[in-house]
Amino acid sequence: MDRFKITEEEVKVLKKQMKRKIDEKVKIVKYCKYGYPQIIRNYPLKKDKPFPTLHWLSCPFLNSEISKLESIQEISRIQKIIDEDENLRADYFKAHQEEIKIRLEILDDKINKLSSPIKLKLRETGIGGIKNFSNIKCLHLHVASYLGGIKNPVGKIVVESLENLECANCICCDL
Repeated sequence: MDRFKITEEEVKVLKKQMKRKIDEKVKIVKYCKYGYPQIIRNYPLKKDKPFPTLHWLSCPFLNSEISKLESIQEISRIQKIIDEDENLRADYFKAHQEEIKIRLEILDDKINKLSSPIKLKLRETGIGGIKNFSNIKCLHLHVASYLGGIKNPVGKIVVESLENLECANCICCDL
């Protein structure tokens, strides 16, 4: 469990980055060049309830850049790419499966002690709790998944479309 324990200072930074309360049961999996968290990995349970969003984007710069893409309907454009390419669709399905696998590995022997509805949700929902593995829910989820180490083709498409993955002036330095 201690691999999902961060320092008080990291909690403060994440709170400022994300502008919300942070559960200390997270793991920072990617930092920017300035040494600030970009991607966190969440523990799959919060207050004994399923929390299927394994990877979360904490970087304010990336969040802003991806929000701009969503505002110009990039979800629809990328959904069409995935729908029309059988190989990408298969890779997208595998990305969901990989997130589920990691989620269950994190829980290890605890999974058997959980109620059936909780087990079902953790075993059958993919990236960000997506039930239909063909649909794209949110680009932020997929970028977090991809930068968090999952071979997520949606996240890869988004990342490749971004001019920069890090801010030029250390936004987090001023938080």
